[in-house]
Amino acid sequence: MRHGPGRGGNKVRSNRGELIHKIFNRLLDEFGPQGWWPAETPFEVIVGAILTQNTAWKNVKQCIKTLREGGYLTVEAMRQLPVSDLAVLVRPSGYYNQKARKLRVFCDHVETEWQGDLEGFLSQEMEPLRRELLTIHGIGPETADSIVLYAAEKPSFVVDTYTYRIFSRHNWVMEGSSYNELREYFMDVLEPDVGFFKELHGLLVRTGHLYCRRKPLCESCPLQGWAGDD
Repeated sequence: MRHGPGRGGNKVRSNRGELIHKIFNRLLDEFGPQGWWPAETPFEVIVGAILTQNTAWKNVKQCIKTLREGGYLTVEAMRQLPVSDLAVLVRPSGYYNQKARKLRVFCDHVETEWQGDLEGFLSQEMEPLRRELLTIHGIGPETADSIVLYAAEKPSFVVDTYTYRIFSRHNWVMEGSSYNELREYFMDVLEPDVGFFKELHGLLVRTGHLYCRRKPLCESCPLQGWAGDD
Protein backbone atom coordinates (compact mmCIF):
# COMPACT_ATOMS: atom_id res chain seq x y z
CA MET A 1 0.00 0.00 0.00
CA ARG A 2 2.70 2.48 -0.98
CA HIS A 3 1.50 5.99 -1.71
CA GLY A 4 2.61 8.97 -3.75
CA PRO A 5 1.69 12.67 -3.51
CA GLY A 6 -2.00 13.57 -3.53
CA ARG A 7 -3.60 16.90 -4.18
CA GLY A 8 -1.61 20.10 -3.89
CA GLY A 9 -1.75 23.54 -5.40
CA ASN A 10 1.39 25.56 -4.98
CA LYS A 11 4.93 24.28 -4.65
CA VAL A 12 5.02 24.48 -0.84
CA ARG A 13 1.90 22.37 -0.52
CA SER A 14 3.14 19.94 -3.14
CA ASN A 15 6.47 19.55 -1.33
CA ARG A 16 4.65 18.97 1.94
CA GLY A 17 2.53 16.25 0.39
CA GLU A 18 5.62 14.57 -1.03
CA LEU A 19 7.35 14.73 2.35
CA ILE A 20 4.41 13.13 4.15
CA HIS A 21 4.26 10.31 1.62
CA LYS A 22 8.02 9.72 1.86
CA ILE A 23 7.67 9.47 5.64
CA PHE A 24 4.75 7.09 5.21
CA ASN A 25 6.64 4.83 2.81
CA ARG A 26 9.77 4.78 4.95
CA LEU A 27 7.81 3.83 8.07
CA LEU A 28 5.77 1.27 6.16
CA ASP A 29 8.99 -0.34 4.94
CA GLU A 30 10.29 -0.39 8.51
CA PHE A 31 7.21 -1.61 10.39
CA GLY A 32 4.76 -3.01 7.85
CA PRO A 33 0.98 -2.43 8.02
CA GLN A 34 -0.25 -1.56 11.51
CA GLY A 35 -3.96 -2.36 11.29
CA TRP A 36 -4.73 0.34 13.82
CA TRP A 37 -7.34 0.83 15.57
CA PRO A 38 -7.87 -2.60 17.21
CA ALA A 39 -11.62 -2.98 17.85
CA GLU A 40 -14.52 -5.28 16.99
CA THR A 41 -17.31 -2.69 16.67
CA PRO A 42 -17.70 1.07 16.12
CA PHE A 43 -18.93 1.48 19.71
CA GLU A 44 -15.82 -0.29 20.98
CA VAL A 45 -13.73 2.26 19.04
CA ILE A 46 -15.64 5.09 20.71
CA VAL A 47 -15.22 3.61 24.18
CA GLY A 48 -11.51 3.08 23.53
CA ALA A 49 -11.09 6.64 22.23
CA ILE A 50 -12.54 8.05 25.44
CA LEU A 51 -10.69 5.69 27.76
CA THR A 52 -7.30 6.19 26.11
CA GLN A 53 -7.18 9.85 27.13
CA ASN A 54 -4.09 10.30 29.34
CA THR A 55 -3.28 6.60 29.64
CA ALA A 56 -1.47 3.77 27.89
CA TRP A 57 -3.33 1.56 25.45
CA LYS A 58 -2.52 -1.58 27.47
CA ASN A 59 -4.70 -0.20 30.26
CA VAL A 60 -7.53 0.48 27.83
CA LYS A 61 -7.32 -3.08 26.48
CA GLN A 62 -7.87 -4.40 29.98
CA CYS A 63 -10.98 -2.24 30.40
CA ILE A 64 -12.37 -3.18 27.00
CA LYS A 65 -11.94 -6.87 27.81
CA THR A 66 -13.80 -6.45 31.09
CA LEU A 67 -16.62 -4.48 29.46
CA ARG A 68 -16.94 -7.01 26.65
CA GLU A 69 -17.08 -9.96 29.03
CA GLY A 70 -19.79 -8.20 31.03
CA GLY A 71 -21.86 -7.50 27.92
CA TYR A 72 -21.62 -3.73 28.34
CA LEU A 73 -20.23 -2.74 24.92
CA THR A 74 -23.46 -1.33 23.55
CA VAL A 75 -25.02 2.08 24.06
CA GLU A 76 -28.12 0.58 25.70
CA ALA A 77 -26.22 -1.73 28.07
CA MET A 78 -23.84 1.01 29.16
CA ARG A 79 -26.71 3.43 29.83
CA GLN A 80 -28.35 0.92 32.14
CA LEU A 81 -25.18 0.51 34.19
CA PRO A 82 -24.86 2.87 37.20
CA VAL A 83 -22.02 5.33 36.68
CA SER A 84 -20.40 4.18 39.92
CA ASP A 85 -20.34 0.59 38.64
CA LEU A 86 -19.01 1.70 35.26
CA ALA A 87 -16.23 3.60 37.03
CA VAL A 88 -15.12 0.39 38.74
CA LEU A 89 -14.98 -1.43 35.40
CA VAL A 90 -12.83 1.27 33.74
CA ARG A 91 -10.59 1.88 36.76
CA PRO A 92 -7.38 0.59 35.03
CA SER A 93 -7.63 3.45 32.53
CA GLY A 94 -7.07 6.10 35.21
CA TYR A 95 -9.31 9.13 35.92
CA TYR A 96 -11.99 6.47 36.03
CA ASN A 97 -14.75 8.55 37.62
CA GLN A 98 -14.36 11.23 34.96
CA LYS A 99 -14.18 8.70 32.15
CA ALA A 100 -17.24 6.82 33.39
CA ARG A 101 -19.18 10.10 33.32
CA LYS A 102 -17.88 10.88 29.82
CA LEU A 103 -19.00 7.47 28.56
CA ARG A 104 -22.44 7.95 30.12
CA VAL A 105 -22.78 11.45 28.63
CA PHE A 106 -21.92 10.10 25.18
CA CYS A 107 -24.44 7.26 25.49
CA ASP A 108 -27.12 9.64 26.78
CA HIS A 109 -26.46 11.95 23.83
CA VAL A 110 -26.97 9.15 21.31
CA GLU A 111 -30.14 8.07 23.11
CA THR A 112 -31.58 11.58 23.43
CA GLU A 113 -30.59 13.03 20.06
CA TRP A 114 -30.63 9.86 17.94
CA GLN A 115 -33.06 7.57 19.77
CA GLY A 116 -30.18 5.22 20.48
CA ASP A 117 -29.31 4.83 16.79
CA LEU A 118 -25.51 4.84 16.88
CA GLU A 119 -25.30 3.78 13.24
CA GLY A 120 -27.43 6.73 12.21
CA PHE A 121 -25.34 9.10 14.32
CA LEU A 122 -22.12 7.87 12.69
CA SER A 123 -23.60 7.94 9.18
CA GLN A 124 -23.67 11.75 9.09
CA GLU A 125 -21.38 13.64 6.75
CA MET A 126 -17.91 14.11 8.21
CA GLU A 127 -18.01 17.79 9.21
CA PRO A 128 -21.48 17.75 10.86
CA LEU A 129 -20.50 14.58 12.73
CA ARG A 130 -17.23 16.11 13.91
CA ARG A 131 -18.98 19.31 15.02
CA GLU A 132 -21.60 17.36 16.95
CA LEU A 133 -18.98 15.22 18.66
CA LEU A 134 -17.17 18.35 19.82
CA THR A 135 -20.35 19.56 21.57
CA ILE A 136 -20.40 16.45 23.78
CA HIS A 137 -18.76 16.82 27.20
CA GLY A 138 -15.44 15.00 27.41
CA ILE A 139 -14.79 14.78 23.67
CA GLY A 140 -12.00 17.01 22.40
CA PRO A 141 -10.54 17.25 18.89
CA GLU A 142 -8.28 14.18 19.07
CA THR A 143 -11.03 11.97 20.47
CA ALA A 144 -13.52 13.34 17.94
CA ASP A 145 -11.21 12.68 15.00
CA SER A 146 -10.45 9.18 16.28
CA ILE A 147 -14.19 8.46 16.34
CA VAL A 148 -14.76 10.00 12.91
CA LEU A 149 -11.89 8.09 11.29
CA TYR A 150 -12.03 4.71 13.02
CA ALA A 151 -15.68 4.34 14.04
CA ALA A 152 -17.44 6.29 11.27
CA GLU A 153 -14.86 5.46 8.57
CA LYS A 154 -14.61 9.06 7.36
CA PRO A 155 -11.32 10.78 6.39
CA SER A 156 -10.53 13.09 9.31
CA PHE A 157 -6.85 12.91 10.18
CA VAL A 158 -6.02 12.20 13.85
CA VAL A 159 -3.26 14.24 15.47
CA ASP A 160 -1.75 13.07 18.74
CA THR A 161 1.27 13.74 20.94
CA TYR A 162 3.45 11.46 18.82
CA THR A 163 2.50 13.32 15.64
CA TYR A 164 3.47 16.62 17.23
CA ARG A 165 6.76 15.31 18.61
CA ILE A 166 7.87 13.68 15.37
CA PHE A 167 7.02 16.61 13.13
CA SER A 168 8.18 19.40 15.45
CA ARG A 169 11.46 17.69 16.35
CA HIS A 170 12.29 17.38 12.65
CA ASN A 171 11.30 21.00 12.05
CA TRP A 172 8.47 20.03 9.70
CA VAL A 173 6.00 22.01 11.81
CA MET A 174 6.53 24.90 14.21
CA GLU A 175 6.82 24.22 17.92
CA GLY A 176 3.66 25.27 19.68
CA SER A 177 1.41 24.51 16.71
CA SER A 178 -2.21 24.02 17.73
CA TYR A 179 -4.17 20.84 17.18
CA ASN A 180 -6.13 22.38 14.32
CA GLU A 181 -2.97 23.72 12.67
CA LEU A 182 -1.39 20.27 12.78
CA ARG A 183 -4.54 18.61 11.46
CA GLU A 184 -4.71 21.07 8.56
CA TYR A 185 -1.02 20.41 7.82
CA PHE A 186 -2.14 16.95 6.71
CA MET A 187 -5.72 17.55 5.58
CA ASP A 188 -4.72 20.42 3.29
CA VAL A 189 -2.42 18.33 1.08
CA LEU A 190 -3.61 14.72 1.31
CA GLU A 191 -6.35 13.00 -0.62
CA PRO A 192 -9.23 12.13 1.76
CA ASP A 193 -8.38 8.43 1.98
CA VAL A 194 -9.63 6.62 5.10
CA GLY A 195 -7.26 3.66 4.68
CA PHE A 196 -4.23 5.89 4.20
CA PHE A 197 -5.13 8.13 7.13
CA LYS A 198 -5.51 5.10 9.39
CA GLU A 199 -2.24 3.56 8.32
CA LEU A 200 -0.27 6.81 8.56
CA HIS A 201 -1.64 7.49 12.04
CA GLY A 202 -0.82 3.94 13.12
CA LEU A 203 2.73 4.19 11.78
CA LEU A 204 3.30 7.49 13.57
CA VAL A 205 1.97 5.99 16.81
CA ARG A 206 4.35 3.04 16.43
CA THR A 207 7.31 5.35 15.74
CA GLY A 208 6.47 7.61 18.64
CA HIS A 209 5.96 4.72 21.05
CA LEU A 210 9.28 3.11 20.15
CA TYR A 211 11.51 6.11 19.45
CA CYS A 212 9.98 9.58 19.75
CA ARG A 213 9.43 9.45 23.49
CA ARG A 214 9.80 12.30 25.96
CA LYS A 215 13.47 11.31 25.94
CA PRO A 216 13.92 10.43 22.26
CA LEU A 217 15.88 7.45 20.93
CA CYS A 218 17.00 9.14 17.74
CA GLU A 219 19.98 6.97 16.81
CA SER A 220 17.89 3.91 15.94
CA CYS A 221 14.80 5.72 14.66
CA PRO A 222 13.92 5.05 10.98
CA LEU A 223 13.50 8.81 10.51
CA GLN A 224 16.93 9.56 11.99
CA GLY A 225 18.77 12.26 10.09
CA TRP A 226 15.74 13.80 8.39
CA ALA A 227 15.19 17.49 9.01
CA GLY A 228 13.74 20.55 7.37
CA ASP A 229 12.76 19.88 3.74
CA ASP A 230 14.89 16.77 3.26
